[in-house]
Amino acid sequence: MKTLFIGISCFISTFFLAQQKEEFRLVKSYYNQHRNMLNKEFKKKFDAESNTDKKVAIKGDFLFFMKKMDSIENNALIGALLKVRNLEDLQTIKNPTFTSEKFSDAEKIADYPGGLNSLRQEVANLLYVDGVYSVEKMIKTDVDFIVEKDGTVSNVHAQGDNFTFNRQAEIALYSLAEKFSPAMLKGDPTTYRFKLPLTLTITD
Repeated sequence: MKTLFIGISCFISTFFLAQQKEEFRLVKSYYNQHRNMLNKEFKKKFDAESNTDKKVAIKGDFLFFMKKMDSIENNALIGALLKVRNLEDLQTIKNPTFTSEKFSDAEKIADYPGGLNSLRQEVANLLYVDGVYSVEKMIKTDVDFIVEKDGTVSNVHAQGDNFTFNRQAEIALYSLAEKFSPAMLKGDPTTYRFKLPLTLTITD
């Protein structure tokens, strides 16, 4: 069993890179559609079967297919992550001054709908722990990301000793369902940097 513990600290950024969450939304939409189709087919088969042992076998097959679907979807999300990362890196190369901007104080910090607890819960739900491989029982990463003026997320970078945990943490942040309320500076929306420490505890 793997348990995720999350802490959050916040910093302002004046980066202006575009967020590419649509890539992740399309992947999730595609695989959720296929999950629904599989669920309906297995339910028909399960309901039509009267033998208890065969029902158990059908349920086992269903769980196996769902687990495989999760793994295949994760591979697609990794592809989306690489594409988004390349686009953002290209934007940085075209606009190198973005990386040298200084942080400033916000009158109102960026906020996720429902507050920090909702953000913590959604990140934990989105993180695909089966895609994390580690011989250590506890692994950590620090995830930096930018909340843009329109409340979207960009420039997600996780730094930790475990590459697979870093990758899954980045995918989870890009996959957030809702937008943030943007930070405010002198009455206007401003970009804002979050630092999100994550700890994954693996128990037998």
